[in-house]
Amino acid sequence: MKLTFRHRLFLYFAIIFTLFSIGIAIFEHSRETAFKTEVLQERLMIYADVIHYSLSAQPEQFSNEVTQLISLWPADLRITIIDLDGRVLYDNAFTNVTLMSNHLDRKEIHQAANNQFGTDIRKSASNKHPYLYFAKKYENRFVRVALPYDIQLKHLLKADNLFLYFLLGLFLVSLLFIHHITTRISNSIKKLHDLALHPTTSEIHFNEDELGAIGNKLLDNFNLLETHKKNLQLEKQKLLQHIQISEEGICFMSSDHEVEFYNGLFLQYLNQLAEEPHSDIQAFFQEPVFAPLLDFLNSGQSNYFETQIKRQGKIFSLRANIFVDKSFEIILTNVTRQEKTKKFKQEMTGNIAHELRTPVTSIRAYLETVIEQQLPEDKKQYFILQAYRQTITLSEIIKDMGIIAKLEEAPGAFEFEPVNITRLLETVKAEESESLKEKNIRMGWNIPDKLEIKGNNSLLKAIFRNLVENTIRYAGENIDIHVNLLSEDEENYYFTYYDTGVGVANEDHLNRIFERFYRIQEGRTRDTGGSGLGLAIVKNAVLFHKGTIAAKNRKTGGLEFLFHFHK
Repeated sequence: MKLTFRHRLFLYFAIIFTLFSIGIAIFEHSRETAFKTEVLQERLMIYADVIHYSLSAQPEQFSNEVTQLISLWPADLRITIIDLDGRVLYDNAFTNVTLMSNHLDRKEIHQAANNQFGTDIRKSASNKHPYLYFAKKYENRFVRVALPYDIQLKHLLKADNLFLYFLLGLFLVSLLFIHHITTRISNSIKKLHDLALHPTTSEIHFNEDELGAIGNKLLDNFNLLETHKKNLQLEKQKLLQHIQISEEGICFMSSDHEVEFYNGLFLQYLNQLAEEPHSDIQAFFQEPVFAPLLDFLNSGQSNYFETQIKRQGKIFSLRANIFVDKSFEIILTNVTRQEKTKKFKQEMTGNIAHELRTPVTSIRAYLETVIEQQLPEDKKQYFILQAYRQTITLSEIIKDMGIIAKLEEAPGAFEFEPVNITRLLETVKAEESESLKEKNIRMGWNIPDKLEIKGNNSLLKAIFRNLVENTIRYAGENIDIHVNLLSEDEENYYFTYYDTGVGVANEDHLNRIFERFYRIQEGRTRDTGGSGLGLAIVKNAVLFHKGTIAAKNRKTGGLEFLFHFHK
């Protein structure tokens, strides 16, 4: 059976205390026995001294002299007188001492010869009775006294058991105390054990001692660690969620180039770049297109790498970051749209410069002519009027560019409100009445009077105004404009706008007429005075109202625009 920690701890303390108690008992017993033996030896030494100083020099007188003394001493006291050569001169236990052997080899005599006195417990060689012998050396003889080593003498030399009883009681009390202490210690250690293996914060309560202080501190640290762990797990979940929905393909790899994590977009981009599809991420890096990345990872010269990969008509940004522990991340981003936008902005800048150059150059030329030459008044007025018209063209370009920029960059700045389409068309027709009359263009519509769209009034007005202005500039004269509601459903209104003019001869241009500054014929926009942004504004304004627009040539002649608005 496997002992618990408390049992082992109790057993260790019990063994140590038992050995300690036994050692004390043995030591005390031996000390008490030695003390009693010393007392008895001193008593026997007194007997020996009295005998020595009471004896005469004549051995034949020893018997009478000893007899006079022994009446005062124990009756069983044995007295032996031995000369320095070991010959027994007198022994009160034997009448014929001549028969006794030499005693120099006796232990007590041998000790006395060397150390002044000696003792021994043994059976007598003469009468076979056990004795406690004590011998003392004097200048001319050994005096040996002995007491029978019987039960009485043994009891006299035996140590007192009262101390052993007291020690036994103390031992039992100490065991109970050890049991209490070990139980208390083991309970605290068991709680520490439970905290380490099955940590809980609600069921563990430590004692108010040193181990309890350690346990409470560990418990506080555990609670703090759990809080940090939960926060870290939460942040990890946020990061993983962000990575999963990120528009970048991300892959984390260990320092051994083992894949640790990647999102679905990363695998999707890899399959677009690789010559053949794979399911193993590491297999992709064997593709030649990733050779620069592998060279970077193997070189160890830098912690950051970036390049672009063009494949299948798309452009990808490839980046790599090496971390402190030599693990790294690889980021793939589809930058096709950004690159196209960048290119478009470059073209846009060129187009704007090109469109602004003509009116600015014209204005400068007219004004320089007026300033530098002496012109008749009518000529001067003509040049000033032409400069003024060019400034109007310039203002229209700037205004239209502002509308497009606002639609793209700050669509939230446009407010929504119910807009009545019929009243809106009436306003546009009134504002363009002179131009319509000049070209003999008739404008009409077939739309319910109460039809309303929740949208931005300015942008909806810009849609119909630019369509009308486009017709006035390019459709020709003596034509009609029609705006009709084709149909509606639960969410949308569907409209058609068409004229009966010349239309677009080359239908390849129909897919591009909504591009900014696009011209069907070179110089057409500048000649007719438009900004070149009208139809681009129309398209962006329709998209702003969650609609679509398309253009086509009518079978009976003219250009038609089909579009819808979200109700």
